[in-house]
Amino acid sequence: MQGKMCWLSKSGSDGEKILHLQASPNQPWRPYTAFPQAVPDYQIPGGSKGWATYQKLLKAGWTLVHTARANEFVSRDLELISPGQGN
Repeated sequence: MQGKMCWLSKSGSDGEKILHLQASPNQPWRPYTAFPQAVPDYQIPGGSKGWATYQKLLKAGWTLVHTARANEFVSRDLELISPGQGN
């Protein structure tokens, strides 16, 4: 299975970015820890959360998506889930 990867903020704000995955186009972006393909993080103080998983999935043919592009998809998905909210 090949999907897409992106570095997004943990809480949807401008906070610390962690690896998020999308296994197929019709699924939402989720943190890498929610996937069976995730591997343990390197024990490096201040290291990127998901870096080891990113390296593994990149070798397996997953695609890295620019954060701005992924945020477009996240916004679209949120509108589909809760239309009319936040207007």
